[in-house]
Amino acid sequence: MRVPNNQRRGAVSFNMTPMIDVVFLLIIFFLVSSHLARQEAQLELPLPSAASGELPPLDGPPRVTLNVLADGTLTLAGHRISTEQLSQRLARQLAEEGRDLEVRIRSDRHVAYGVIEPIMLACIRAGIWNVTFAVHREPGA
Repeated sequence: MRVPNNQRRGAVSFNMTPMIDVVFLLIIFFLVSSHLARQEAQLELPLPSAASGELPPLDGPPRVTLNVLADGTLTLAGHRISTEQLSQRLARQLAEEGRDLEVRIRSDRHVAYGVIEPIMLACIRAGIWNVTFAVHREPGA
């Protein structure tokens, strides 16, 4: 009878294939989610002009982008939303983030202030004080 020789075995190693699969899935997830976030900010809107302004910091607080179309329609995360639903969604988002949340309003330049005011009141009701407006900076300013 032959006795097995344990000295021929190599060192114990880990199978890295499942970990590599998980890493690739995470990379794909973050690429897709960042693409969707950028797509929301790239909606074609004629933004209001401003003589001054500054670019937002890249490492700033978490941001929610709200688009206001020319007819007064609100879109949040690509879906139409009413002002009543907006304060609930913002409060939920603030609770999830657990810290200061920025709301960026991207509005058509022809939208009246009467459409923007309820949005700002919804932010206040949700407990959000950091509200910014996206504008087009005039050349030479």
